[in-house]
Amino acid sequence: MNLDQLRQGIDDVDLQIQRLIERRAELAQQVGRVKKADSSDQPVVFYRPDREALVLREVIDRAQGDLPPKRIARIFREIMSACLALEEPTRIAFLGPEGTFTEAAAQKHFGSAGRPAPQTTIRDVFREVEAGSAHYGVVPVENSTEGVVSHTLDCFINSPLKICGEVEMPIHHNLMAAGAIDVRAITQVFSHQQSLAQCRQWLDANIPQATRTAVTSNAEAARMIAEDMPAGEVWVAIGGDMAAARYDLEFVARRIEDEPDNSTRFLVIGSIEPGPTGDDKTSIIVSLENQPGALYGLLEPFKDRNIDMTRLESRPARMATWAYVFYLDFNGHQQDPEVAALLDDLREQCLELQILGSYPRAVL
Repeated sequence: MNLDQLRQGIDDVDLQIQRLIERRAELAQQVGRVKKADSSDQPVVFYRPDREALVLREVIDRAQGDLPPKRIARIFREIMSACLALEEPTRIAFLGPEGTFTEAAAQKHFGSAGRPAPQTTIRDVFREVEAGSAHYGVVPVENSTEGVVSHTLDCFINSPLKICGEVEMPIHHNLMAAGAIDVRAITQVFSHQQSLAQCRQWLDANIPQATRTAVTSNAEAARMIAEDMPAGEVWVAIGGDMAAARYDLEFVARRIEDEPDNSTRFLVIGSIEPGPTGDDKTSIIVSLENQPGALYGLLEPFKDRNIDMTRLESRPARMATWAYVFYLDFNGHQQDPEVAALLDDLREQCLELQILGSYPRAVL
């Protein structure tokens, strides 16, 4: 085929894609009407993380062309997000302000049609969802280089919310400025304290003269250099692509993190409990009696039932001095027979066991 014929072929395919997307949107609206009709007096659940995880996995599994499977899945993620918004716009609380990595994680999981609701603290995210002002929340729980986010774990102790999903985000830090600058003239670097720590070697080697100032978030650092920089100063910020786009900043240097595999795991919190998908995780909190062998007794059932524990963290308990609770992540869903049996084993040994949720493993 010549060039004109190829272009005509693309136009024909584009038309088919558009009509099929419109048809999918019509079906999504019909699903919403059926759910409302069948709901009686119960709240209608439009977003089902287990259903969406299964759909995205099927998209990846059946990919056959030259496009990377996960890139195709991200396209479907946006289509699904737009169709869900026709059923009911989903309000997503996240650790703000706008432009943070947490907002990027929320958009990666829910798509760009979700309604963002930035919050000041992790506790505020929990409170917003508990009050029903937001349908779901997104909070950071661990970083591959800096470790666990203790505030998130502590919020689960007294919260009725469940973990509905997880998001894994590669974290790439960029040095950003409000315009073209001479690197040698930089006077201050602003960022969250974790980002400053994760870029320490690069900063030492490239701008040792600059003062490093920790602020509440990378997005706040971006806002400061865009709006608050005084005359005679040359300020820069460390942050992600979303912060740069939000505040119209230019990149001075890209990917300046010391560890190239740096990533953060986020949790999606809400009031629903997803069903099993065949590739799930379960998270629990347990408290143990303070006696010799207690921790060994907690771990032994995992070995006996051949269930893979992926994380174990301890946090101070509030009921007594030098008492601790343990947070555990492991593979499987609480409805799986072996996992259900494991939970029964643990209940016999623990003073208290709280299931935080069973949820699909991150797809994208």
